[in-house]
Amino acid sequence: MPLISHSVSYEEGLDLQQQAVDALLRGDSGDVLLLLEHQPVYTIGRLRDQSSLHDPQTLPHPAVETNRGGQATYHGPGQLVGYPIFDLRHRGQDLHAHLRMIEEVLIRSCERFGVAAERREGFTGVWVAGKKLASIGVGVRKWISMHGFAINVTGESLSPFAHITPCGIDGVVMTCVSDAAGRKISVAEFAAVVDEVFAPYISRWSCVSIF
Repeated sequence: MPLISHSVSYEEGLDLQQQAVDALLRGDSGDVLLLLEHQPVYTIGRLRDQSSLHDPQTLPHPAVETNRGGQATYHGPGQLVGYPIFDLRHRGQDLHAHLRMIEEVLIRSCERFGVAAERREGFTGVWVAGKKLASIGVGVRKWISMHGFAINVTGESLSPFAHITPCGIDGVVMTCVSDAAGRKISVAEFAAVVDEVFAPYISRWSCVSIF
């Protein structure tokens, strides 16, 4: 059975990812999917232009620079964060296909709750009615994927985005699955569906964990 825990710090989540990557590189493990909630934190890729954080000194939560692509985003309670630690050496070493696969899983998961999520041309992520539901940013180490997605599930996840320019997209409006569905959906409820929808994309030697 999956292990469920909450309020994982960003540093703990990064350590879990690194452990999974090392195990894959040693051949001790198959693909691993980590699903969790983070303690409140802003993250940004290692970019020259970090203006999407606005003024880091005035942010209500800590900001962390990390080894993924992309501009600023927020992680915190009410949001499901997923880290697919996948061996892309056996998936054509195609990072574009990996990103599209993550989007497809989230779109199909939203469908289970009656939410018509979709892609938006020219952007990575998942949207509904012109508002952004999920952010995606990945990195690779020797063609093992790291980082992944964050999808807003409850309204609790939304207000911290007001302090940044989410993903560097001016004028973007963030929303959550619960608002789009018109009913309350818990992070655990949504995580269970994501776990199920991801299953066909994971090798038969994989370990799937929910933290």
